[in-house]
Amino acid sequence: MRGQVHTLEAIVGALLLLTSVVFALQMTAVTPLSASTSSQHIENQQQASAEGVLASAVESGALRRAVLFWNETDGSFNGTTSEEFYTVNAPPNEFGEKLERQFGERGIAYNVRIYYRTASGNVAEQLMVHQGEPSDNAVMSARTVVITDDARLYNETGARSGTSVRDSYMSNDVTTDSPVYNVVRVEVIVWRI
Repeated sequence: MRGQVHTLEAIVGALLLLTSVVFALQMTAVTPLSASTSSQHIENQQQASAEGVLASAVESGALRRAVLFWNETDGSFNGTTSEEFYTVNAPPNEFGEKLERQFGERGIAYNVRIYYRTASGNVAEQLMVHQGEPSDNAVMSARTVVITDDARLYNETGARSGTSVRDSYMSNDVTTDSPVYNVVRVEVIVWRI
């Protein structure tokens, strides 16, 4: 009789333990996008990659050339279709190649935004690349580019054209009494799809 009571007690205890575990698992939803140590690690890697791409582009001059890769006739970046910015493909220049090599080939989405001052002193935004709305786990890195009064735009072949930024560019000359035309901030936002 005692053996049967101990066995029954063990079965009830096991059922209670199993019910507790099942209840606890139903209370927490674990998804691939749940915050975790590995998710944070991936975001840190993407942050470092974005900073590396921007640093490399600044050092080689590719970022400045990409910012000046402007079609003065259309008022948009060279090689864009119906929008003023690139949607699916990266810009057809060295900066775009760096972005595509680092993120596009790995299935990581990215946006590139340019912020600049207007003549009235407000901050305006121009999209360079827009691949969608960033998710909650998006990371951002930014660099500034100084555009001088003597800067020239780059045409669709990537060659420096004769068109001055003063003639037709997305921003205005905010400091008419200095050789600086404008200072733009280039942000790269990266996230997993």
